[in-house]
Amino acid sequence: MDSKKLWKVLEEADLLASQAEVDRAIERMATEITGRLRDSRPLVLCVMNGGLIFSGQILPRLHFPLEIDYTQATRYGNETAGGRLTWKAMPQRDMAGRTVLILDDILDEGVTLDSLADYCREQGASEVLLAVLVEKLHLRKVKPGMRADFSGLEVGDRFLFGYGLDYKGYWRNAPGIYAVKGL
Repeated sequence: MDSKKLWKVLEEADLLASQAEVDRAIERMATEITGRLRDSRPLVLCVMNGGLIFSGQILPRLHFPLEIDYTQATRYGNETAGGRLTWKAMPQRDMAGRTVLILDDILDEGVTLDSLADYCREQGASEVLLAVLVEKLHLRKVKPGMRADFSGLEVGDRFLFGYGLDYKGYWRNAPGIYAVKGL
């Protein structure tokens, strides 16, 4: 995809949440998470690549001792429709008897997050919590009624990019949450 087409995607996109709105949502989430986990010494997992920016923003605001690890799984690659789940990296830290907090950019259908939560439980995690920057509100969840334990922004069912979310591999760095025109 050439640069002109990428700029056009951004210029035509609908801004759903500005950088200031995202920052406020992250601050609110950090307060909620700190209140819940301050005495639990959790293992925090960043889901790459989408969760990278969100994790980098929220981790310094979590005021309690924690350990960090990461995982990488994808259903989208550089496409705009999800396919088969592909694991690229598995967490390395011991989860037995621990609270695990999973940080990701979005809860859409929930396939990736549900699979990762199941993996953590199989590894002996005593509790698995989900924290996402964006939660899409629709009825296509992998498990009916699935919700994140902590979510920053709730949006409708559109194709999003910015703050870790990508459009065909690009615009993860966009300073807000945008919806692609027509998708």
